[in-house]
Amino acid sequence: MKAVVMAGGFGTRIQPLTHSRPKPMLPIVNRPMMEHTMIMLRDLGISEFIVLLYFKPEIIQNYFGDGSEFGIKITYVVPDDDYGTAGAVKLAEEYIGDENFIVISGDLVTDFNFEKIFEFHKQRKAKLSIGLTSVENPLQFGVVIANEDNVIEKFLEKPSWGEVFSDTINTGIYVIEPEILEYIPQGENFDFAKDLFPLLMKKGVDLMGYNLEGYWRDVGNPESYREVYDDILNERVAFKFNGIVKKYTEGILYSDEEYNLNSSVKILGTVVLGKHVKIKDDVKLSNSVIGDNVSIGNGCSISNSVIWEDVKMKKNIKLDNAVICNNNSIDKNVTAKAGLILSEGCEVGELASFEHDVIIWPNKKIEAASIISHNLVFGSRYKNSIFENGTVTGKSNVELSCEMATKLAEAFAAQLPVGAKVAVGRDHDKSSRMLKRAFLGGLLSAGINVLDLRSIAPSILRYTIAKNPDLVGGAHFKQDVFHSANSQITLFNEEAIRIDQNSAKSIEKTFFTEKFRRVDFLRIGEIEETMYFKECYSYKAAIKSKIDQTIIKSNRFKVVLDLMHGSTGDVFSIILNEIGVENIVLNANYDEQKLSNFNALKKRSEENISKIVSSLGCDIGIMIYPNAQRIYLVTDEGEILDMVKGLLVVLYLLNMHASQTRKKVILPTWAPDIFKFENLDIQRGKYSDFKAQKLREYSLIATVDGNFAFTEFGVFRDAIYASLKIMEMLSFSQYKLSEISRKIDDFCYMQEKIECSQALKGKMMRKFLEDAKGKRSSSEDGVKIWENETDWILMIPDQYSDHLNFYIQASTKEGAEALLKSYTQKIEIWSKEK
Repeated sequence: MKAVVMAGGFGTRIQPLTHSRPKPMLPIVNRPMMEHTMIMLRDLGISEFIVLLYFKPEIIQNYFGDGSEFGIKITYVVPDDDYGTAGAVKLAEEYIGDENFIVISGDLVTDFNFEKIFEFHKQRKAKLSIGLTSVENPLQFGVVIANEDNVIEKFLEKPSWGEVFSDTINTGIYVIEPEILEYIPQGENFDFAKDLFPLLMKKGVDLMGYNLEGYWRDVGNPESYREVYDDILNERVAFKFNGIVKKYTEGILYSDEEYNLNSSVKILGTVVLGKHVKIKDDVKLSNSVIGDNVSIGNGCSISNSVIWEDVKMKKNIKLDNAVICNNNSIDKNVTAKAGLILSEGCEVGELASFEHDVIIWPNKKIEAASIISHNLVFGSRYKNSIFENGTVTGKSNVELSCEMATKLAEAFAAQLPVGAKVAVGRDHDKSSRMLKRAFLGGLLSAGINVLDLRSIAPSILRYTIAKNPDLVGGAHFKQDVFHSANSQITLFNEEAIRIDQNSAKSIEKTFFTEKFRRVDFLRIGEIEETMYFKECYSYKAAIKSKIDQTIIKSNRFKVVLDLMHGSTGDVFSIILNEIGVENIVLNANYDEQKLSNFNALKKRSEENISKIVSSLGCDIGIMIYPNAQRIYLVTDEGEILDMVKGLLVVLYLLNMHASQTRKKVILPTWAPDIFKFENLDIQRGKYSDFKAQKLREYSLIATVDGNFAFTEFGVFRDAIYASLKIMEMLSFSQYKLSEISRKIDDFCYMQEKIECSQALKGKMMRKFLEDAKGKRSSSEDGVKIWENETDWILMIPDQYSDHLNFYIQASTKEGAEALLKSYTQKIEIWSKEK
């Protein structure tokens, strides 16, 4: 048997540790991570290794050479492009020959007994066996279900929490017969999980799954890197320490050479020293690993920490739970509370103090007596990912700084060809203006031309992108409505849709690796400035061509608009006047002070618009959130419809409008389904990664939080068009909005958040699936369990925070509360189970 070691990853999520070395070369107890795995396989009798490289291949080649120093033979394969996991193995086909082989990642730490999966594969006469294990957080892996015969029935690569159907995952350890390589195309990007496994299942080739027992961790981010050391030093891994062993009263020392430490040096727990380490008097080392060529001054205290090679530390330094990378210099009397990551090449001045969980990127100089309370380069919230649903959110000028905005623009631009053109706009907030200007500089430096629409509603920006073939994307900057200190940057593709998960990952990879494109000065991009009159005129003309103005005029419609100091004031009232709708507009102008407390603004607006609509005999009131996407409806009697009832009213109107031709609607899985609409084909599910062509199959795309996209005009949320379309449908219906509201019978719909750590989310999904057996249920997005024809509960783990999202529908409030209580109690019990 031969071994194929995957060692080509970029290590994007674990930046900045991989700034100058590939992830498999990160030190684990002073040896590269992949060395430990290769030695384990060597000790089982595997002598021939094929190592697949891509990112910084020379570092791995220079360290391992031909493998003779390690008692093995190594053949390297360096692809000329990214061919995916299976595609890369295909390139090694000539070296694999006609033997079966194991595929294993070079960036994991494990104590699995590989002999057991070898024996399983042989006994079952399998063509491909996959090593499986259970983990707390399966989001970064492929989740798997195998039947009682160990045949894999279902798997999903890197699911969201709502898609998780098991906490059993694919470890990336495969035992493969050589004929399987025939299914992998040559010279194409082809992945094991996304491409090969579905193909084999389609062809009737059984994929076998074997549950490996023991420790396994994919070292994916800085936090998991620290956790691996904690597990090793606290004996949660069957790890073999090399070198000289010396026992102390309260600890044990492993070292690569003999050390005669001063009696004042304290060794507590497990401590490892590399070569040529110099330790002065009165040093305290506790559960720490020290690399080669490290000097530690008098009186230093180092606990639960990892120090790489070539580090100089002066006296009285206090470190706890730190990772100190190579070639760093730390002056005297420096203190780092738990969580410091100090990247390579930094200089830290004396008396500097680091607060909890601070990351310092490479080649930074920390001035003497500095107090470092946040990351240098970007904020702590971006340790694992930058985007949430195509949007970057952060504290303005802290996490979302000008430097961050410029780097983000450069990463975005790197995905686009030189000379491409994008549209950029913002709201009225001064932070948005600041960040947009920094972003423009990043685009221009990469040779991207910009249509600068300045202050503009995102719906008009997106319309401009969608209708202008010269534009390949866009960006909009706005203040976070609910957290006024936060700013948001949303990126769009050429169809004016938020960038999908794959595009976000590509941008993040470029951002973290800093593979930016800097063009020659003659090719620097240009800015086309506009006061957006042309764009607004085009947008208004398109709306007027789609809306049935005649029926609205004939009903002498009267509307009250509350624009909540957002960016629609310049456009919406003009459209209404041109159509001939009598209107009263409230809060049309930007007000920084009122927007700083949105909850108070919302409450005041609700009170005012309700009174004005009912007292002046208006047909409808509409509150439009400042981002020009979300709306609240107010009936002619002054009733403010909550988001759920607002959705049902719109569906009721659309159902009447579709009496001649049926219409398709798509809603999220948590949308209520207690009412049936005979003229609508309603689909519930995820649509965030749909292309524009697919979205246009639906007449309406809606959420349960006041967002509506009528695709006859655009596939994106647009409060202006949605408001006019609702007026048109209401005019067509010949009903008052209050009459339609009364036609919707009372029922109970609840949304709740239940605290749940990331570590327990996978377990909760599994427990909910087990609880759903024998009941009507769905696992399309989360787990949905019906109690009867009308009552159900849906649980979706929150993608970004430590919560479970509960959505409950019941015919009565008592029924909904009983469901919530029942499953809250179950979660408490399940959480305590081992």
